[in-house]
Amino acid sequence: MPRIRFLQFIVLFLVTATSAFGGPVEECREFAAYGVPGQSGDLLCRKGFLLSHDAQRKTPLWVVERMTRERLLVKLKRSNNFRPDLDLLKGERAELSDYRGSGYDRGHMAPAADMAWDEQAMSESFFLSNMVPQAGEGMNRGIWAELEGKVRAWVEKRGELFIYSGPIYPKGAVKTIGRNHVAVPSALYKVILDPARREALALIMPNQPLESDDMPKYLVPVREVERQTGLDFFSILPKEEQDRIETPTPPALWQ
Repeated sequence: MPRIRFLQFIVLFLVTATSAFGGPVEECREFAAYGVPGQSGDLLCRKGFLLSHDAQRKTPLWVVERMTRERLLVKLKRSNNFRPDLDLLKGERAELSDYRGSGYDRGHMAPAADMAWDEQAMSESFFLSNMVPQAGEGMNRGIWAELEGKVRAWVEKRGELFIYSGPIYPKGAVKTIGRNHVAVPSALYKVILDPARREALALIMPNQPLESDDMPKYLVPVREVERQTGLDFFSILPKEEQDRIETPTPPALWQ
């Protein structure tokens, strides 16, 4: 699906909000059910997720999925079809060569394992527009992967979750990799909303090898993710409800 400028998406969303969704944004509506976290970047509407892409940093600003218990029932084989996103212009996107020899993994924001319910969704998760340079052992292939597994377990128990993932960058100079200067985040966030219980969980993890047993140490209020990124989660909810679910630090990981 082609990229869609943010304002164009909002116009289309509002025009079709009270009628059946049609055209190229049909599959985006479910991901924007609680609003979109930011108003900048290029929106890329995919079968299994919606993201906003930063053309300067060549990484997503945020990626949102809607996972359901039904989608966990299908378990397709991982495709590993890593490739640049041709819906983005050269010079505004990451290329495979940028990651080669960089020392960083191509870190999915919408995990491939979350997309195992559909071949197209699985394939599209391997676009580099869905990835950031991520520390490998102990992070992408450690605590982050374990967190993704926990999220799927929570979906199994709770029935439906909205999952927002993305990078956090330091103020000032940002490390980059490759000829296209793909930005390396200093940390990664994940914000999870249970729409039925109106509960939220948020974590911020440094982009470095970490101990998986320390995962609860990275729990933060949703508002802390907003403070560090400038994003606004669950903006469609009344302000009072946002305050209730975004302000406290979760006491523990969900069980």
